[in-house]
Amino acid sequence: MKKLSLVIGTFALLMLHSCSELEPKAPEEYELLDGPIDGLTYAQSRQHIAGDIAFNDDIFTASTGLGPVFVATSCGGCHAGDGKGHPFTTLTRFGVNDSLGKNEYDHGPQLQNRALPGYTPEVIPAGAPRANFVGPIITGLGYLEFVTEADIIAMAEGNTTNPDGVRGKPNWIAIPSYITPNINSIVNGNRYIGRFGKKAAIYNLLHQTVFAYNQDMGITSTFDPSDVYSLLDIDPEVSDATIRDVVFYLQTLKAPVPRNQGNADVIAGKEKFSAIGCADCHRPTLKTGYSPIQPLSFKEFHPYSDLLVHEMGDALNDGYTEGSAKPGEWRTPPLWGLGLAPDSQGGRYYLLHDGRAKSIDEAILYHGGEAKVAKTKYQNLTENEKQQVIKFLESL
Repeated sequence: MKKLSLVIGTFALLMLHSCSELEPKAPEEYELLDGPIDGLTYAQSRQHIAGDIAFNDDIFTASTGLGPVFVATSCGGCHAGDGKGHPFTTLTRFGVNDSLGKNEYDHGPQLQNRALPGYTPEVIPAGAPRANFVGPIITGLGYLEFVTEADIIAMAEGNTTNPDGVRGKPNWIAIPSYITPNINSIVNGNRYIGRFGKKAAIYNLLHQTVFAYNQDMGITSTFDPSDVYSLLDIDPEVSDATIRDVVFYLQTLKAPVPRNQGNADVIAGKEKFSAIGCADCHRPTLKTGYSPIQPLSFKEFHPYSDLLVHEMGDALNDGYTEGSAKPGEWRTPPLWGLGLAPDSQGGRYYLLHDGRAKSIDEAILYHGGEAKVAKTKYQNLTENEKQQVIKFLESL
């Protein structure tokens, strides 16, 4: 009996060991977009987790305030794994949204293309200009939020002598009454500098979160009690605490971790990226100013963006205006995390503001306007040099 028990025990251990070898390997940190920044306190970590749950796990229904017209039923529905959205979850903006935040159409600026039973989804008014927006990667946003406005203006002013015609400017916008401007904010009349969104028409992450709850899911809050269907103010359908937890979650998501930085092609591609002028807009390094979240204060980081809007040529002119950003003007999108985009996009790329480009090369070739010279220099590279640039971008 003793021998039998020993045999059975040995067999069980062998099976356990064999099964563990068959289990999928846990992903490395650099393979994931989600996760908190380092240095959070215990209380901050708890708030980050609460925001994570609200962002990724809370799915709204009719009984919890969804709609009655809407785009998505959850925040995570448009940002799987905190990554880029898919064309299936594309947002559509229409009309002309001016620098005071007013749209010429009552139900603008966002199309609610889905509806609860008994209600009719919105349609775009005849003749209204429109643009489709694919959801961005949402990691590292806290770093972007705390870049000082003085630095953003300095980047714009530094472009005035760029020999390739790169200019770039801030998008000056009106901010909602519930927003408290950052310390040392720079005001242009009654306008402030936007930094989030495809055209930099969003001031900060509280602005972004409240707007998304209201316009994407039809969820009202004390910050914005307006119902997207009736346009009347109604009772809040999400608590202030949840809004602030989601804001904190977005602020404290880590920056994407670059990969393969020692690879010879990646190193060569990085040098060529800068040499042909791509880094004039996609600036490799920015720094934060003061942040009430200590781990975000006075930190250098590498987003590959200048947070400015640039005129990008006729191919990317959709006719839609936000703030002082004209139809062909778009904020320089951060490139960090680009190589991980297919993980949330069904295994392939959907790039540019509307997902029209199916590869990094195609996205580059759509560039025009202020980026025309850099695009031409890219086209003049050898095929091997182009692949090095692409490998570098995939490493971010």
